[in-house]
Amino acid sequence: MLVITEKNFESEIEKSDKLCVIDLYADWCGPCRMLSPVLEELEGEYAEVKFCKINVDSEPSLAAIFRVESIPLVAFVKDNTYLDMSLGYVPKEKLASMIEQYK
Repeated sequence: MLVITEKNFESEIEKSDKLCVIDLYADWCGPCRMLSPVLEELEGEYAEVKFCKINVDSEPSLAAIFRVESIPLVAFVKDNTYLDMSLGYVPKEKLASMIEQYK
């Protein structure tokens, strides 16, 4: 999964024409660690989708863009438009249906 920082946010997210599935997480977060392998599985199944992750502790300005109040938060962005989000741990099927809706 592509790691997003302030340095590459514009080129990788804002200028992307692909659906970006962005995992906003923290290393200390248990539900975040549970969600990570689910997103990695989905990444293997959706080659046309860009899967990214943002550590909210090391990138607070990016967390602010997404108005993160709770994690894990999975944001769905395409053509620099915030489409939707999923909050907390959710099953793979729910995330897959969201990807299908927006890809």
